[in-house]
Amino acid sequence: MKKSILTMLLAMAAIAVSAKDIKTVVFTTTPQMHCESCENKIKGNLRFEKGVKEIKTDVEEQKVYVTYDADKTTEEKLRQSFEKFGYKAEKTTKDAKVPVHEGEECSNM
Repeated sequence: MKKSILTMLLAMAAIAVSAKDIKTVVFTTTPQMHCESCENKIKGNLRFEKGVKEIKTDVEEQKVYVTYDADKTTEEKLRQSFEKFGYKAEKTTKDAKVPVHEGEECSNM
């Protein structure tokens, strides 16, 4: 009985040590996303960044949600990666209201 409890405790400790530090950061971009092409450009380029696990975009809310492994990258590195493909990104929150700029042309057309 003691042996099985000790084994279980060791297994739980090993799982806790190997757990990854997964975080999500929310960005808004300049220029803003206007269409599916904009979304695809962002997703297609960010997916190659080290540590990125998932990317969700919301054109209506003008937000990009990036889930990443904090052991492999940082919010700042992710923010800077937008510049590689022509966007400027700023960190925001999921509840923040981002003003939509009407009349801007889509840079992907």
